[in-house]
Amino acid sequence: MKGGNMGGMMKQMQQMQKKMMKAQDELHEMSFEASAGGGMVTVIANGKKEITDVQIKEDVVDPDDIDMLQDLILAATNDVLKQIDDKTNDTMGKFTKGLNMPGMF
Repeated sequence: MKGGNMGGMMKQMQQMQKKMMKAQDELHEMSFEASAGGGMVTVIANGKKEITDVQIKEDVVDPDDIDMLQDLILAATNDVLKQIDDKTNDTMGKFTKGLNMPGMF
């Protein structure tokens, strides 16, 4: 490669890196929400996969059936984490499409 081509490629890589960082920051600020049991349990998380809120309707709290409540919480939590993964892969995949770079999103 000639020096000019290498410099242009480096500039493009730097621009792509800035766009990736911006997209990642935007993802981290997003809010994701998932419910289970017809809205009886709702889990809210940010794009960093931090659970920010858990809402449980009083009707679902049955001391004789704790297993059902635990299952609803697990289902909503797994759903919200999957939403974050899907959005992250979709967003960050735009940058790595066509590149063979192991370890990238």
